[in-house]
Amino acid sequence: MKRAGILNSDLSYLIATLGHTDLVGVADAGLPIPDGVWRIDLALMRGVPGFVQTVEALLGEVVVERAVIAKEMARRNPGAYRALKRLLGKTPVEEITHEALKARVRDARAVVRTGECTPFANVLLRCGVAF
Repeated sequence: MKRAGILNSDLSYLIATLGHTDLVGVADAGLPIPDGVWRIDLALMRGVPGFVQTVEALLGEVVVERAVIAKEMARRNPGAYRALKRLLGKTPVEEITHEALKARVRDARAVVRTGECTPFANVLLRCGVAF
């Protein structure tokens, strides 16, 4: 058994198989995930696990070279926006419309569905390399 880090077996497998430029989404409970995109459903109940908590866990194990969010997030969910920006630090963040973000989800290797039930709590993380 793992001693630390992400324990969910599907998520651990995804992380171990990610390559440079792969996209991984972290989504609220309502984001439509297209057929053909691997859904890793962590949602247990309303709010559990939360969006920020899930992103933080992923960032502890994945190198991220850029992120994509809906520009509506800053205005409609400022708490999640500030927390995400803090977690990402100097990582570049592209802000696009929510409709464009939903379309780009089709390109993700996987989307991690959380129990988050606040608006626009979604991000696409583009994987980098550790060297």
